[in-house]
Amino acid sequence: MTMAARRDNEARRSAVLDLVDAIPPGRVMTYGDIARHLGLPSARQVGQVLARSGHEVPWHRVVMADGSPAPHHRTEHLARLRAENTPVVHGRVALGQARWSPPTRARPDRPGGET
Repeated sequence: MTMAARRDNEARRSAVLDLVDAIPPGRVMTYGDIARHLGLPSARQVGQVLARSGHEVPWHRVVMADGSPAPHHRTEHLARLRAENTPVVHGRVALGQARWSPPTRARPDRPGGET
């Protein structure tokens, strides 16, 4: 792997972890929400980052597109969500109530503009 590729991977990792860390208690984002917000080509990349480094952030605030928890951590995932009063119905997060959208950021090339 080249030095540039390592820097890109570290930048992607940091961006994912920073965004997940910003999700407020009781709210969630999907893997796809995070990928779209960060301009990543795939929700799988978000999952890979969380699989390797998710213990550093509130990983349980990230769910699948249908609100389902991670299948391999289902019990713990749901317990953590319920402890934060995240609305869970029939084993899935009620995305209509709990989905969080981060604030848009001003882009440097458009002062005061939104992304």
